[in-house]
Amino acid sequence: MIFDLPDTGTHEIARQLVAIRETGTQVATGRVLTLIVVASANDVIEKLVTCLTDATREHPSRVLLLIAGERTGESRLDAQIRMGGDAGAAEIVVIHLQGEVANHMAAVATPLLLPDTPIVAWWPSVAPMNPAVDPIGLIAQRRITDARFDPPEDSIYRRRTQYTPGDSDMAWARITPWRGIVAASLNQPPFKAIVDAAVYGPADSPSADLAAGWLADRLGVNIIRESTPQDTIPTDDEGNECFPVSRVELIRDDASKITIEVSDCQTLSVNVPGHQEALVALGPRSTADCLAEELRHLDPDKAYARALRGLSRVRYVDAFEQ
Repeated sequence: MIFDLPDTGTHEIARQLVAIRETGTQVATGRVLTLIVVASANDVIEKLVTCLTDATREHPSRVLLLIAGERTGESRLDAQIRMGGDAGAAEIVVIHLQGEVANHMAAVATPLLLPDTPIVAWWPSVAPMNPAVDPIGLIAQRRITDARFDPPEDSIYRRRTQYTPGDSDMAWARITPWRGIVAASLNQPPFKAIVDAAVYGPADSPSADLAAGWLADRLGVNIIRESTPQDTIPTDDEGNECFPVSRVELIRDDASKITIEVSDCQTLSVNVPGHQEALVALGPRSTADCLAEELRHLDPDKAYARALRGLSRVRYVDAFEQ
């Protein structure tokens, strides 16, 4: 069900949400959080709505999708409320803001927040330099960014220097299954200490940077982060990133080496000394999958914070310098 509210205000949107609930046309009932999504007119909105619909099937939510247009001129607010099959398990309020009102998104969102529920903010593309002090970030317990859309030369540096508990990034969620495979490969005999390691991936892959930081923190060793000749991260037919980490080498104190490497966009090969090569099926993670994972835990992500801290032990090497 879709309800259009052209040239409206937050009072009318709130009134309409109450009216929908009272008439019983709302399919799902309980909402576990409010998700504020800050987008721009340059984003593909329908694709974003589809992602939100898929992600919130696991987390019934009120979603406030704020889309900023031109920030000068006369203020105008157009809204659309999506319920039921058009919104999965969520109620999605799509709000287009034009003019001066686009500079006051927090004031627009505040009257529409669910009472007594956590608030999560997500910037699906360009995010503020410091999300925690952004007006939307100030009212949220969790703040999700995507370093893939930051300038490559300072994306991870920015996230590290501006980190505040409650921050997280989609680049971190993209390597969750990969981290599980790395951990499993280390949990096999012989249990020798790792004394050196190298992570390979495209130069513009913030996920590869975080993978290196994670290993540095967990293993307590210095990590080489080598940028491969590959310019960008390959994607599948739906535009989802394949493996942002193309290869990792873990050197034990007996000089044996564990290698985990991309075979293709659906498969990793794992080579552990003393064992046969293992092929692991591991497809690309969609944005909806990553967002759903981020919404599963609303407390500060300490592992992400430690991975950022571990970047101080990462040494960058350009493949072309070899």
